[in-house]
Amino acid sequence: MEERRIIRKLSRVGILGNILLASFKLFAGIIGKSGAMVSDAVHSLSDVFATVVAYFGVLLSRQEEDARHPYGHERLECVASLVLGLILAGTGIGIGYTGIRNLFFEKEALEIPTVLPLIAAVVSIVVKESMFWYTMYYAKKMDSSAFKADAWHHRSDAISSVGSFVGIGLAKLGFPFMDPVASLIICILILKVAYDIIKDAIAKMLDTSCGEDFEQKLSSFILEQPGVEQIDLLHTRQFGNKIYMDLEIAVNRDISLVDAHAIAERVHQNIETNYPNVKHVMIHVNPLEEGAAARSIG
Repeated sequence: MEERRIIRKLSRVGILGNILLASFKLFAGIIGKSGAMVSDAVHSLSDVFATVVAYFGVLLSRQEEDARHPYGHERLECVASLVLGLILAGTGIGIGYTGIRNLFFEKEALEIPTVLPLIAAVVSIVVKESMFWYTMYYAKKMDSSAFKADAWHHRSDAISSVGSFVGIGLAKLGFPFMDPVASLIICILILKVAYDIIKDAIAKMLDTSCGEDFEQKLSSFILEQPGVEQIDLLHTRQFGNKIYMDLEIAVNRDISLVDAHAIAERVHQNIETNYPNVKHVMIHVNPLEEGAAARSIG
């Protein structure tokens, strides 16, 4: 219930904040004769849709397991992150196209902007950076990749506004071509963020391992558990923002089945207690080979 309240609160802040900010920046861009600020406004407007996608993606991914989805719905959050990355990429390409058109094909139409877009840029930087930290705080608290992506939407918008401020300022000093140049810089920055979000989402959808460092730490932790003589196999895979594990441990071959089962149960419980992102551990118990010394994998 607490998590749902946070999700609704984040969504309200994101949607309302972006609508108000986008409206102000669009007004400032049109009245203040700044293509860069209009591009910036479009970016903020795309964040409204991004927050809606994050909201539904996170809600659906938090559903309980059912008969048709016994492993849960966590990957729906990856789908939401992927959509968010594609939205961001599309926005960046559109802004880049507008900048190129104004810079190379409509030079004669370039105008020196007024001071209003500069004010809008400063307001946007402050507001969007605040929204980034606010959203990222709760995204980390919930370990939500979709809302982390949404937070980066806010940060990319703040960076865009920095580019707008510099470009508009130079244009106002008598270099009108710097306004569309600012749009191109904004495009590049947005595409970089979009690439990182899409890459992370795809990695989590493809059962990518959690990496050598994580598995080495996990291996050391498992070997510290009483009764575990050796690790024969350890595979990890990311399932949305959760981790699934396949583990084979070796125990003293002379103990009873009941004792071996108790060791496996203890290892299972301790892993899930100390590694909250681990949702499920499949453990197989092997008898330690005669004369074998305890060792770790890798």
